[in-house]
Amino acid sequence: MNRRLDVNAAPGDFDRSTTSLLDETSMPTMAFQLNLLVILTSFVWLVVFGWLISIVLTLYGLSRQKPLLPTNHLRTTTSEAPLVSVLVPARNEQHRVLSECIRSILAQDYGRFEVIAINDRSTDATAAILETLAKNHDRLRVIEGEEPPAGWLGKPSAMQQAFNHARGEWILATDADMIFGKSAMRTAIDHALEEKGDAITLIPHFEAGSFWERVMIPTWVWVLLMFTLFFRISNPKTQGAVGIGGFFLMRRTVLERVGGYEALKDEVMEDVRLAELIKRSGARLLTERAPNLLSTRMYRNFGEMWECSTKNWFSGMKFSLPFALSSVLSMYLMAVVPPLIALASAIGLAAGVSVDLWLLFTSAALSWLLQVFALALVSMRSGVSPAYALTAPLGLGLLYAMLFDSSIRITIGKGVTWKGRRIYESGGVRPPRFRRAASHVSNIEE
Repeated sequence: MNRRLDVNAAPGDFDRSTTSLLDETSMPTMAFQLNLLVILTSFVWLVVFGWLISIVLTLYGLSRQKPLLPTNHLRTTTSEAPLVSVLVPARNEQHRVLSECIRSILAQDYGRFEVIAINDRSTDATAAILETLAKNHDRLRVIEGEEPPAGWLGKPSAMQQAFNHARGEWILATDADMIFGKSAMRTAIDHALEEKGDAITLIPHFEAGSFWERVMIPTWVWVLLMFTLFFRISNPKTQGAVGIGGFFLMRRTVLERVGGYEALKDEVMEDVRLAELIKRSGARLLTERAPNLLSTRMYRNFGEMWECSTKNWFSGMKFSLPFALSSVLSMYLMAVVPPLIALASAIGLAAGVSVDLWLLFTSAALSWLLQVFALALVSMRSGVSPAYALTAPLGLGLLYAMLFDSSIRITIGKGVTWKGRRIYESGGVRPPRFRRAASHVSNIEE
């Protein structure tokens, strides 16, 4: 708007004219700020609604997770019990709990089992530890692993080598950091036989000994809980499945039917893919929470946590970059952005920027408190102080930062590292999804 000032006007008229002009020029800015505030507040209220749904799902999921308790049946404590072959891959486990793990397996009160431990090309004293244990226990056989053949990752190769030496009707795949309760094997077999199951995987108690473990493990358990609900893993008609590598017991015939570990030779999350194959084959897969039967401490420090997570998370997304990136964006918008908005609003209110920030602060703070409540529920179930749920935005932010790092490194061919081995780097074994895509392109060009 054009406005000319009258130089002959009285001073009071000039002041009123100037004020009117300033008001008119500032109105668009004020309107923009108000609209932005309304948009942000509306967005945060949507997030609040999302967390309310999450709390309902969390309560529902936790109520359905009845722990598998030690059985009182003694029928599998005799020599008439079906033979179980326990496969234990071990790589660079010298400074962890390898001895405790093997001893806990050998101390099982199950009637008939053998333990086949394979030294997976360790560069430390893992082989010596296993050999020392084997001298005093006839049930334990130690195998020196060979280098993975072309196209194989290390762990599937080690598992297949151990499987080749197994004689059991049932195969129990485990990890070298798992501590077994005395009746774990017997309870799992009894439960599988009673439920007419072909395979059973047990979710252990995840120990959290450090600050970062207490921040991260409840978030990981919460994400796993949401996965089990959304993909209805207990429904035999769905494709969703969970496999825990620390305790995966299956009939030998079932493992052979799905192709053994050769069918998983390029899978870094071979336990989850195996669960999917078993379920897809029509076999009955049971998934049970068993904190009274098993425990493990997966990480000792933040570096191990990051390395293990970047190894696995992109595989959990089926190596789909759009799926992974959309998941990262969604979780940051839901878990990380609202607390930051609450903090910024609080600073603005303290500085006297605008009283209109109260509504935005209230909704953002409520969103944060709701996610704290959801994670507190899982923390208590995981044996972690609910006070650590206050760090929920940090835990979820880091979890999905690990997913982002994993996705980018594997997609561009840089690969990830696990126990001294490079995984999914250019020139080596590539992810199954990438390999199939490259094969498809090659066929088209031919």
